Amino acid sequence: MENNYKQIRIALRNCGFINPENIEDYIARNGYAALASVLETNNPQATIEAIKKSGLRGRGGGGFPTGVKWEIASKNHADQKYVFCNADEGDPGAFMDRSILEGDPHSVLEAMAINGFCIGANKGLIYIRAEYPLAIERLLIAIKQAEEVGALGQNIFGTGFNFDIELRYGAGAFVCGEETALIHSMEGDRGEPTFKPPFPAQEGYLKKPTNVNNVETFANIPVIILKGWEWFAAIGTEKSKGTKVFALAGKINNVGLIEVPMGITLREVIYEIGNGIKDDKNFKAVQTGGPSGGCLTEKFLDTPIDYDNLIAAGSMMGSGGMIVMDEDDCMVSVAKFYLDFTVEESCGKCAPCRIGNKRLYELLDKITEGKGNMEDLDQLKNLSKVIKDTALCGLGQTSPNPVLSTIENFWEEYVAHVNEKKCPAGQCKALKSYIIDPDLCIGCTACARACPVGAIKGEKKMPHEINQNTCIKCGACMEKCKFNAISIK
Repeated sequence: MENNYKQIRIALRNCGFINPENIEDYIARNGYAALASVLETNNPQATIEAIKKSGLRGRGGGGFPTGVKWEIASKNHADQKYVFCNADEGDPGAFMDRSILEGDPHSVLEAMAINGFCIGANKGLIYIRAEYPLAIERLLIAIKQAEEVGALGQNIFGTGFNFDIELRYGAGAFVCGEETALIHSMEGDRGEPTFKPPFPAQEGYLKKPTNVNNVETFANIPVIILKGWEWFAAIGTEKSKGTKVFALAGKINNVGLIEVPMGITLREVIYEIGNGIKDDKNFKAVQTGGPSGGCLTEKFLDTPIDYDNLIAAGSMMGSGGMIVMDEDDCMVSVAKFYLDFTVEESCGKCAPCRIGNKRLYELLDKITEGKGNMEDLDQLKNLSKVIKDTALCGLGQTSPNPVLSTIENFWEEYVAHVNEKKCPAGQCKALKSYIIDPDLCIGCTACARACPVGAIKGEKKMPHEINQNTCIKCGACMEKCKFNAISIK
């Protein structure tokens, strides 16, 4: 990817530079040196303090201070504690965790062992999506190799510290990215969230203190130990330290993973690293935070990216998905797409999410079908706020964000759908009309032959017409016309 000078590799430091199936490659790049240092120092509280001072926050979306979470787990005494790695990456367009696990699995294993030593746990579990077969294969190889060299298992590096890691497979439920739902799934129950407190660090897996961090969070830990918390804290903004991995997708020239310092602007990401919008079209919005986030417009392009700024703008960091949209995207349809995903992924435990989001989706569907009215827009706003305030977990509480942010930033587009029965972007099928310009049509009949429902009539060498009642708006006629005689109205 071009313009790498804007990027700083921390979580992705080894991806593409080592053979992930060869532990010697990892060791050659200071692999397991952080774990050895922590065990040799033998001061768990000092390590936790360093993580706290580094300012590292959870990269899975919540942004909770990592060191504080470790401290809570360390202070809750129990005969058994657990370290969980959340690798249940479910956001549409997100593949950050997958890339780390496939390219640098040992960094996560090392960090989990460090976490285990700090909180007094000897057991680690990685909850990974079963749809990630290569990541699973490489993790299993990495665990076996780490055990063979004494970096995992019994009596690690001869210090008397024991730590084992095993994998558990998720079945693709988005809600299991929420830590309490993840824990219930690991216990063999339905993946449903529960009210907090107690937090998992107090009472988690099998009612024991459990520390849950996601893949990217763990990938930062060894570097913080080796380079010092001061080095890490010097990168980023006052309240958001370090870097963040984003998955750039959508209408952008350079798609793929990037790792940038917190505080970089959306403009730098999209136009310098991403090299601008495809086909030189106009930028319209960028969705950050996946289904839980919001659509940010041009006025936010110079906003520094960090946890607090994105929330203030009506979106969120999320796990790091970043989908760029251009002038051809309909924002009502975008909100409907994310609501469709949320409705499908809701666990159904609480009524605001189970019923409320379904009603939200139905309202959006009604509007995109050209059957909406202004009262529907008021209902959209009111219902969104109620769901936000009353849903049980993060999935439900953030699910109205795409609706609220698109209403806020693209109100005139919603009004056009409702009052004019028109989709300004020309994307809503029910609001499209294909029209033949009689001045440009030469009667070649190519469009009539392409129409699957016989909606186009006319004599040869005479202008044709489209029967709007029969037309299914497939666009086949427009594709076949060589004279630009057909347009969308």
